[in-house]
Amino acid sequence: MNNDVTLTAEDALVALMITVSAADSDIRTAELIKISNAINMLPVFAAYDEEHLPRVSKTVFDLLDKEDGLEALFDIIRASLPEKLFETAYALSCDVAAADGRIAGAEARMLEEIREELNLDRLHAAAIERGSRARHMTL
Repeated sequence: MNNDVTLTAEDALVALMITVSAADSDIRTAELIKISNAINMLPVFAAYDEEHLPRVSKTVFDLLDKEDGLEALFDIIRASLPEKLFETAYALSCDVAAADGRIAGAEARMLEEIREELNLDRLHAAAIERGSRARHMTL
């Protein structure tokens, strides 16, 4: 299933963030800024070549347009991402979902899907979610 698509670990993290942003069919500016800031600021992206962004975005959108495309995307992400970065991937996904101040509907379901696909411990996932919520609180 889409064996011709290969992603670096960093590409896989970016692909998940894009997937969360696109989950509700409304990619908001706050979400794009969150993705950009993550790529520019976090140590996991220190060696990332931003020239990959258009290809990764196209891969995500092409797969999401296909039947069983989300399943194929998760297969690619699991193959590309070391297990030690699964919690990082979930944290980045939560941050993108929370960037616009609310997590509901399709974004919440996507986070649940990511949690299941990456086989994250429910307690660890809850802690990650709470941290993301705390970072994105407003007055």
